[in-house]
Amino acid sequence: MFYTHEWWYKTALKTLPDVPDTEKEESIKNTVVIFFHAEAEDEAKKDGVLQKFVKNTKWLAGKFNTKNVVLHSFNHLSISKSSPEFAKALLDEVIERLDRTGYTVMLTPFGYFNEFKMHVAGDSLAKVYKEF
Repeated sequence: MFYTHEWWYKTALKTLPDVPDTEKEESIKNTVVIFFHAEAEDEAKKDGVLQKFVKNTKWLAGKFNTKNVVLHSFNHLSISKSSPEFAKALLDEVIERLDRTGYTVMLTPFGYFNEFKMHVAGDSLAKVYKEF
């Protein structure tokens, strides 16, 4: 998880054949950026993972007094991967919970590699790793 002064991304390469074709480029300032991945073992503990995902996101956003959140899937670097269907369903629930509580959520397109730039703040809490 990162707190960034600015985040920018652009779609680069589609990695899942079932997702819609899209070309997107977006940016946002004063935001928490979450690089996340869902592991196979997360499927058996979905409720706890969902709760901790939302809680940790809100915790970091609160430390920087922002309601802006970027969610970026980073599954391709992990050995243990959940099914894409589970990851997408989990992500949809996280977004719904954040939306309901007043957060602005930017989601990089699921099933794509993206080009991105981020200006991470220098504060020690601007770079946080959580595993659950």
